[in-house]
Amino acid sequence: MKIYQNILETIGNTPMVQVQKITAELPCPVLIKMETFNPGHSIKDRMALKMLLDAEANGNLKPGGTIIECTSGNTGMGLALAGVVRGYRCIFTTNDKQSKEKVDMLKALGAEVIVCPTSVGPEDPRSYYSVAERLSKEIPNSYWFNQYDNLSNRQAHYESTGPEIWDQTDGRITHLVVGVGTGGTISGTAKFLKEQNPDIQVWGVDTYGSVFKKYHETGEFDEKEIYPYITEGIGEDILPKNVEFGLIDHFEKVTDKDGALMARRLAREEGMLLGYSAGSAVAGLLQLKDKLKPEDLVVVIIHDHGSRYVGKIYNDDWMRERGFLEDEITVQDLIRQKQDRHFYAVESEANLHVAFTLMKDHDLSQLPVVENGEVVGSISESQVLHLLLENPITHAERMVKEVMAESFPWVEETTPVRHLSRLIDKKVPAVLCRDKAGLIHILTQYDLIQSL
Repeated sequence: MKIYQNILETIGNTPMVQVQKITAELPCPVLIKMETFNPGHSIKDRMALKMLLDAEANGNLKPGGTIIECTSGNTGMGLALAGVVRGYRCIFTTNDKQSKEKVDMLKALGAEVIVCPTSVGPEDPRSYYSVAERLSKEIPNSYWFNQYDNLSNRQAHYESTGPEIWDQTDGRITHLVVGVGTGGTISGTAKFLKEQNPDIQVWGVDTYGSVFKKYHETGEFDEKEIYPYITEGIGEDILPKNVEFGLIDHFEKVTDKDGALMARRLAREEGMLLGYSAGSAVAGLLQLKDKLKPEDLVVVIIHDHGSRYVGKIYNDDWMRERGFLEDEITVQDLIRQKQDRHFYAVESEANLHVAFTLMKDHDLSQLPVVENGEVVGSISESQVLHLLLENPITHAERMVKEVMAESFPWVEETTPVRHLSRLIDKKVPAVLCRDKAGLIHILTQYDLIQSL
């Protein structure tokens, strides 16, 4: 039997999944290292365990002690899991831009969480760095892990993430794309991969309001680059020791909006419910598409699961409040714009004459076919006319179900209208949508044109 002795033994060996639709415009395959398969649903489980084991080994963390860390949520989750299994109290400081879900999950594991203001510098006594450091000095038998400068963070990825990627791609990887926060993931993974093949390109994804990109390109720490941003998990207003800039070939900045919208696309188009920074990483890659060749193989490391952001980027109201959805019309918006929302359909047992009359009376080009209240097929105006003109006497009495085509595709209310162009064409003249009240709506080429 293959049985793990505790949840910490399940960390690592996460799968690699190829992106199919979103990166179709790129000349080469794109693989995502699905770190959501770790027990804490984040890549930070790897470095959290490594930092804890090293702290125990060097005597910084003793039995019955207290784990203290400043975290955006994911490292805290990994440390909280380890703390439960190995018997430590956990106190985490975080900032007020982090999602409520992250804070709640830390508390669910028994951790104490202190929320600090984002709009203060790292040296400010109110910052989540300073509060964590102060607590570690005040609480006996406690240890502040300081993931930013703790090099066990970087080493964890040198020992596990890098070798896994090299093995899973049979050494064919040419580009590594990673969002950069503490720098441990990108630096440790890049160090291992470049030791195997120095030609591998390492691209770090940064956000506007962070110092990384300019410092990498100029060597200047420019405080004017620092301003508040919404994206979680990447970017910094400090230079963590774990960021080994010499291993990173390029930094690409991505806006808060583009990262959020791409995360939503990954969920809806690829079935990958991932975190905010995952959207930023893929958006950054697409911004760099002109640098790729057909023979390349890109690996994107994603950091966490979308469940941490259900109240933020996966919440339409939150997105609209920040202007992120102002340009994105959805199927729900399209339905609201329709003057006639009546759902016209023809019974499968009805004859073609009934279908033709219904179309003529209501100026319809197509009709869904229903049976016992369920949509079972479709019929078009051109199809009915062709049969009636061919033999009006014989075909007029034929039942609709004898000649109907497949049902029109179904879409969700939240589907962006721009995606309907992939479904509606000459062969598929309409789509169907069931709203929250259970009512069925049909959207046609005409409705799509009207919205534009």
